[in-house]
Amino acid sequence: MKLIPNIITALRFLGAICLLFFDVGSVCFWAIYFACGFSDVADGYLARKLKCETKTGALLDSMADLCFVACCYKLIYLLALPNWLWIWGGSIVAIKVVNQIFALVMYKSFRFPHTVANKVTGILLFVGAPLTVFLESTVPMIIISVVATFSAIQEGHVIRKKRKN
Repeated sequence: MKLIPNIITALRFLGAICLLFFDVGSVCFWAIYFACGFSDVADGYLARKLKCETKTGALLDSMADLCFVACCYKLIYLLALPNWLWIWGGSIVAIKVVNQIFALVMYKSFRFPHTVANKVTGILLFVGAPLTVFLESTVPMIIISVVATFSAIQEGHVIRKKRKN
């Protein structure tokens, strides 16, 4: 029973990889996409409900999120975004990479704080990327970029202030 959240997280890895094999316009792609998104909510909820939250589970969840975003790159690639918005997104990724380098140097491990801002960014990305494709508008991605920038900066602050456990 206590393994259920981690099993759901592991299934998100599998679902994310399956996205690579389906056309973005297909029903299968979107069914898997939404199943992965809902599994992200479900694993955390169940871990808290079953009182089986662990550092390993949190790390596995963060890695599954990264895998999901990476496998959704083909969706993001379809977005007709201006160059400045791609540069902004790259800057956010760079901040997150620097945060992890700092964590590795200071704590000898990766740190993925589950802050409210990170969760809001995840939700916005989950909803905003498809909206950007279907609405053919950059507004959702601009909003996501603002929140993601704040989130990345806050993440770095939390990592730097957190004491080694």
